[in-house]
Amino acid sequence: MLIFKTEKRKNRIIEVARRRQQTLHIVLENIHDPHNVSAIFRTCDAVGVPLVSLVYTVEKFPKIAKKSSGSAFKWIEKEKHKSISDCYTSLKEKGFKIYASSITDGVKNLYDLDLSAKCAVVLGNEHRGVSDEAAELADERFSIPMFGMVQSLNVSVASAVVLYEAARQRFAKDMYSDSKKSDEELNELITYLSKK
Repeated sequence: MLIFKTEKRKNRIIEVARRRQQTLHIVLENIHDPHNVSAIFRTCDAVGVPLVSLVYTVEKFPKIAKKSSGSAFKWIEKEKHKSISDCYTSLKEKGFKIYASSITDGVKNLYDLDLSAKCAVVLGNEHRGVSDEAAELADERFSIPMFGMVQSLNVSVASAVVLYEAARQRFAKDMYSDSKKSDEELNELITYLSKK
């Protein structure tokens, strides 16, 4: 039996569990700045992303401070992969369509993507972007429209733009109030979150 510290906390955990978007996933590839990683985790928690895949093949995994992540790091599940191909294989087995961010020519506009479908968004290193492998193996490549002289946004800002576009699309389809989880799945998630 679960014991909650307060009724308010219990209600908040149940509300958060119901709104989690099991069909929205983020992949971080070699993002080295801990402040960027922390900011991305905060945005993931804010829009209901339950799980983030971490692929670190070049950079070392950054140390995430509890203060800088606003404690969001503890609310998001993490899975580490040794390679992009390993990560993508796992996602495709679960039915995810994979969208890799890219600033190359001929990619789709972010606002033309269906982010209400089961999808994973791949964000790359602050200086190099996503690897060639991550771009080539993805189902689609996309970019955020830019109208100034700079080519790209900071990766944490880019993640917020992408995730809030996904949230907008999902909100329009009532996906935040209509939980697709079974009672058993929902209870498991409530139990998991209550232990944090």
